[in-house]
Amino acid sequence: MDLFEYQGKQLFARAGLAVPSGEVADTPEQAKAAAEAIGGTVVVKAQVQVGGRGKAGGIKLAKTPDEAYAEAKNILGMDIKGHTVKRVWVEAASDIKKEYYASVTFDRSAKMPLVMLSAMGGMDIEGVAEEHPDALARLHVDPLIGFQQHDARWLIHHVGIDEPAQKGVFDALMKSYQAFIDLEATLIEINPLIWTEDDRVVALDAKVSIDNNALSRNPELAELQESVTDDPQERMAQERGVTYVKLDGDVGIMGNGAGLVMSSLDVVALAGGKPANFLDAGGGSNAEAVTTALEVLLSDPKVKSLMINIFGGITRCDQVAEGLLAALDKLGATLPIVVRLDGTAAPEGRAILAERAPDNVVIAPTMLAAATRAVELAKEAS
Repeated sequence: MDLFEYQGKQLFARAGLAVPSGEVADTPEQAKAAAEAIGGTVVVKAQVQVGGRGKAGGIKLAKTPDEAYAEAKNILGMDIKGHTVKRVWVEAASDIKKEYYASVTFDRSAKMPLVMLSAMGGMDIEGVAEEHPDALARLHVDPLIGFQQHDARWLIHHVGIDEPAQKGVFDALMKSYQAFIDLEATLIEINPLIWTEDDRVVALDAKVSIDNNALSRNPELAELQESVTDDPQERMAQERGVTYVKLDGDVGIMGNGAGLVMSSLDVVALAGGKPANFLDAGGGSNAEAVTTALEVLLSDPKVKSLMINIFGGITRCDQVAEGLLAALDKLGATLPIVVRLDGTAAPEGRAILAERAPDNVVIAPTMLAAATRAVELAKEAS
């Protein structure tokens, strides 16, 4: 579960991390009232779960409450990379001396938390890692030992954090890791972590992702889930227990397994298309599971074609084919659907579809062929 910036900052404040004072607003009137309460110059920030807000005009300075009203009026309703802005965060403006980067994430390959720090904040961290590898320090943490004070000092020394800011960065690292553990998070990222003119270290942004499996143990975090997703497809998927992420393309993608779906996204892009979503239907192959997944995909009006990519392991492809036919019969879908079946009972599954599937279902022999055909059909439908 990815949180909005304002929710992340509220959790940061609870964990003792320094954040600018601010208030969330759903209307221009609320933004004006927030600016009046905060006093002085404020920043009005679009609350969307996507980068590039500043370049899109979603972050604006306001010197007066009336300016905050006007900026909020312009930002609310704005479309930023397919995300509609429905609320803004109004916070006190900061006097920035320097920007750093700090994060704690879970490295699945190492099966350990990974803490990262850079003295080059405010930039895309992938770009920093590629162009200035020495400017980014990484440290894996043994979860049985935890993140120690000497670990934080090593990171600070390695990247050359400015001496007056070292104490504040040390504090931010220690509290970020503790919040990562307490919240059962998969990511806590602060970019930028700023050093101010009055020598404070403050989290100017907050990206927080919570492990969905932890929500049952953290009811206060589960309550946030309802306010995180305004998108109707994501909310539908959430309610049905489907792993789904909406993207900004027009080729719907469904697969069984996160790795296979990620590969499908890459192959669709390679074929010249734009994926409309990430949808992992899991290992289930019955009609109910397939129907649930298709309901979510078909509810998105931007989807012009579907690519269904199934690899049969324990899941049998002939059972997937039967489930797909039952789902199509129930939903009456007329959208072009390209199906690739491979693995256990794949020939039988393809034979079932070839004999009984409606005309809008196309069978493809390989992942690349399926992606290429789905992209072509999406372009024809557009």
